[in-house]
Amino acid sequence: MKKLVLFSLVLVFGAMSTYSQGRFQAGGHLGLPVGDAGDLATFAIAIDLAYILEIDDNISAGPRIGYSHSFGDEANIGGFTVDIEDVQFLPIGGRAQFDITDQFLARAELGYALGINDGNDGGFYWSPQAGYSITETIDLILSYRSVSLDGDSWDIVSLGVDFWFN
Repeated sequence: MKKLVLFSLVLVFGAMSTYSQGRFQAGGHLGLPVGDAGDLATFAIAIDLAYILEIDDNISAGPRIGYSHSFGDEANIGGFTVDIEDVQFLPIGGRAQFDITDQFLARAELGYALGINDGNDGGFYWSPQAGYSITETIDLILSYRSVSLDGDSWDIVSLGVDFWFN
């Protein structure tokens, strides 16, 4: 099922690049799990791919897909040390971006994060972001990433770099 979803998204992204005028974006992020996630994981990495269409001079939006991997920690439970498994998500959704100035931007991402590791059902994904454009093709991004999980949430604060391609 997950391979089918990923294959379908690759086809959609490919078709969009053929029939519309937008830009591809790829990014890599390092993060720190916070809240309950901070008790179970040490740090996180994430990669993102998006195809963004310009709606107005300052507003753009489009589909995005990513991969998030949080590295499990050790926990002391009843006097025993237990290794916590890594937690992985495949967030799929959309992104809207507002260019505040030529250098500063604000983003919002919404979607669903598929759980990849065993016992992870995934959940609603949302991420507010702020960025600074270093060049026309490189952005520095500060983000808060959250996945709602049956009354709990998996939260990460991350810093990353996005690269834009025409």
